[in-house]
Amino acid sequence: MASGIRDTIMREVEEKPCITVEELVNEVSRKVGVPREYVAYELMMLWKKGAVELEGYPMDNRIMYLLSIEGLWYWVTLGISLASVLAVLLIGNGPLMYIRYVLGALMTLFMPGYSLIETLYPRGDELKPLERLALSIGLSLAITPLIGLILNYTPWGIRLIPIMVSTTLATTALLTTAAIKKSNYYLSRRSRCFE
Repeated sequence: MASGIRDTIMREVEEKPCITVEELVNEVSRKVGVPREYVAYELMMLWKKGAVELEGYPMDNRIMYLLSIEGLWYWVTLGISLASVLAVLLIGNGPLMYIRYVLGALMTLFMPGYSLIETLYPRGDELKPLERLALSIGLSLAITPLIGLILNYTPWGIRLIPIMVSTTLATTALLTTAAIKKSNYYLSRRSRCFE
């Protein structure tokens, strides 16, 4: 009986890829003639095994995307950037100096590359998490010296505050571009499913 429910679920998902979970459970329950709870349980088991993908589409526009759980990454990375700027400006010495070191290293060795990777691969499923981490570190090691090279030819020179400001601005610009690209992707998926 469970295999019949699973087969019907898979058939329905193939026929209607944009069906909601509630519609799917109701349809399979009606076709197979079993209570909705059994169908919901089998659907959950298929989801845990990775046989089906369940996605939500909570956003209607870019603002809703940024305020949804899908846009949480944007606020976390902006928060880390802001925390590193504040740590550099406010922490001079003492036991909190280690927080400054950690946040500074994160801002220098990870965040620029991470923001570029998010911009280049907005869907999120093109790279595995380990590949994303390795590329973020590698690209940060390429972007940060380029920022320093550009600053060398400006009147500000290579000092702490200009490097901090330019790295933060570059990271924020890339993160905002990534957020726009990601929201476009999610909105296009929503429009395909709900026309």
